[in-house]
Amino acid sequence: MKPLDPVDLTRRLVDIESLTFNEGAVGEYLDLLLRDRGFAVERTPVPQPPNSRYSGPRFNVYAGDGNRPDVVLSTHMDTVPPFIPSSEDDRFLYGRGSCDAKGIIAAQLAAAEQLRAAGVAVGLLFVVGEERDSAGARLANLHSKGSRFLINGEPTDNRLALASKGALRAEIRAKGTMAHSAYPELGESAVHKLVRALDRILDLPLPSVEDVGPSTLNVGLIDGGHAPNVIADSATAAVLVRLVGPSEETRRAIEQAAAGLAEVEFTLEIPFIRMRQVEGLETMVAAFTTDIPALSNWGEPLLLGPGSIHVAHTPYEKLAKAELLRAVDLYFEVAQRLIQ
Repeated sequence: MKPLDPVDLTRRLVDIESLTFNEGAVGEYLDLLLRDRGFAVERTPVPQPPNSRYSGPRFNVYAGDGNRPDVVLSTHMDTVPPFIPSSEDDRFLYGRGSCDAKGIIAAQLAAAEQLRAAGVAVGLLFVVGEERDSAGARLANLHSKGSRFLINGEPTDNRLALASKGALRAEIRAKGTMAHSAYPELGESAVHKLVRALDRILDLPLPSVEDVGPSTLNVGLIDGGHAPNVIADSATAAVLVRLVGPSEETRRAIEQAAAGLAEVEFTLEIPFIRMRQVEGLETMVAAFTTDIPALSNWGEPLLLGPGSIHVAHTPYEKLAKAELLRAVDLYFEVAQRLIQ
């Protein structure tokens, strides 16, 4: 069988639109490709959420040889919007998913074929929904294959992540009394209360860990009121904290900052995790979250992949071809060293 070309495969995958909740077509493509290349393939359907604009099927794809794998290479099939078709020049591949994470799929598949040829028991797990809610990973965790190690792929510039920051998402909600803005004494502005609460929250000292760095906080969304001449009776904000340790201290601090002004509801938590070092490999700390916490039953995790997170989710997403090919060698090397 002709060796897989990771550059060509990356372009083919990028050209299949697979925004979150619409991953069916890329899953179909990978299913057929993996079967053609001699893998035993399993699909696990993942339900559409109630708020999805899509109605088509979506599913995780697992590929192996039917036996228990020692190591599984894994990443996600979905991308953020908007869809951007592929292009290339002498050095780079471009397009949505080129580095996050369709180039990673191509590198992992090429590495898996080399590992299989070397007698390594290897599996591949490609999941849906990572960019929104990790629904695919959480479902996959119920169907573990008993692997000893999981190498998850995200853009880390081909450096091994020693840690990955967690995430704590909160909704801050203020209530007031509607009135004509010419007579503010007759009402109570929820927007004003929310602004004061957010000012306190933004001034909070957040935890920091010496070898990881600080927690960071972002107010990503604000909504409220009806018109400039109306005292607002409700206002909300969405806050996201990147965690560098347990969340309890940060939760208490946010609640205390908002006390008397707004209510706080914590809607999502992804824990901070540390991972092993492999001698001789460059390392980094991932300030972003991954599917790894949702894949706890798939073995000891590692995080490694080609591409820069700084261009992921941007109109300028790209992946260096040399970096893509280097990732194939790195996945092969790391997997072999883990099982020795």
